[in-house]
Amino acid sequence: MAMTTLALVPDSGLHVRTIDIPHIQNLLQLLPADGGLAWVQGEPGNQDGAVGWGCIDRVEFDGPERFSRAQKWWSTWCEQSFGDSAIAFASFAFASEPGQSVLVVPEVIVRNSAGKSALTVIAPKNEIEYLVDQALSQIQNAQKRERDIGTVTWHEGSIPVSNWQANVDKAVVRINRGELDKVVLARDIFANLSRSLDVGELLVRLNNRFPDCWTFAVDGLVGATPELLVRRAGESVTSRILAGTVRRSSNLHRDDALAASLLDSDKDQAEHEYAVQSVQAALAPHCTDLTVPTEPFILQLANVQHLATDITGQLADNVSALVLAASLHPTAAVCGTPTERASALITELEGMSRNRYAGPVGWITTNGDGELGIALRCANIEDREQKTLRLFAGCGIVSGSTGVLEVAESNAKFSAMRDALTQ
Repeated sequence: MAMTTLALVPDSGLHVRTIDIPHIQNLLQLLPADGGLAWVQGEPGNQDGAVGWGCIDRVEFDGPERFSRAQKWWSTWCEQSFGDSAIAFASFAFASEPGQSVLVVPEVIVRNSAGKSALTVIAPKNEIEYLVDQALSQIQNAQKRERDIGTVTWHEGSIPVSNWQANVDKAVVRINRGELDKVVLARDIFANLSRSLDVGELLVRLNNRFPDCWTFAVDGLVGATPELLVRRAGESVTSRILAGTVRRSSNLHRDDALAASLLDSDKDQAEHEYAVQSVQAALAPHCTDLTVPTEPFILQLANVQHLATDITGQLADNVSALVLAASLHPTAAVCGTPTERASALITELEGMSRNRYAGPVGWITTNGDGELGIALRCANIEDREQKTLRLFAGCGIVSGSTGVLEVAESNAKFSAMRDALTQ
């Protein structure tokens, strides 16, 4: 096995050791039952991403400067280190207040990239050999465990669904008056588990059902998002926009007809275009050669179909993935347009705090690269016993939306997490 030892934060006595390991077929099976950190895409055997456990550093941020404060902290942390083996997992609050944003630097990191796997351990020099051996043993044994989630009891969310439906109709009235073009309204439901949640098992189930999504776990927020806010890989920048949704059908011909109707829907096309324009405008100051397709494609997931557009470009300045995420958030796909009016209407009508739902989530590296998605199709673990989860789903409201149809769409989006918890 190739091995590299790198001194990290010399004054602290920490070191980094990275070794090549046999290819990990399923990264998510490595996670302990009580959680860990994850950002993984792809079917088992063909996964890219990273998982981690343990904690070398964890720091919280809040307020309107949460992104810039996080970048300053991470830049300072990286200036004291050598190499690019360390990564931080990130999860940001949707709004300035309330909600805590967090960066976590794990003690152990296992990464898959281009068909190869590597183990990184960060620890004091006199402990690193022991922890490497311990991590290798955990990797070997984790894939042999039998795992279960238990039974689930469901409870109504922060506001009754009938009230949320009425608020959708109120939003449509405001849109038709010309106050704004689009607003995204979210709702929640609660799940009580009969035993402490096996986070690793939940993530394995989500990945099995949604391999094209990015399955994530950061500081108690878990899910599988189909929407990539931004990826920075050197000078290459990518963003995937989703807006416009229809439920899947078990009948193939019906499914195709639903996809065709989504492509032909003026309402859904308008909702999607607002989201594309907001991402293009946010990336333009930082990128050249932006490629913005003129028509969306259909992204089919297990439970729903989305209108999707991938925007790509070349970085014009040396801003990090985190700075790009700050420029992009919130997109029209999760807030609305114009942004300030949509945000104010969310505060007025939504009736709950989103916390980190619909905020950026993912990982960042010491060289500024990273992948950050939007925390969708997700749940927050609400208690230390890991027996209560709060699930979220949101819908884009435009002229032509109705409360009845948006409730149905939100239920389809809830099914991603609901099915993973119960099947």
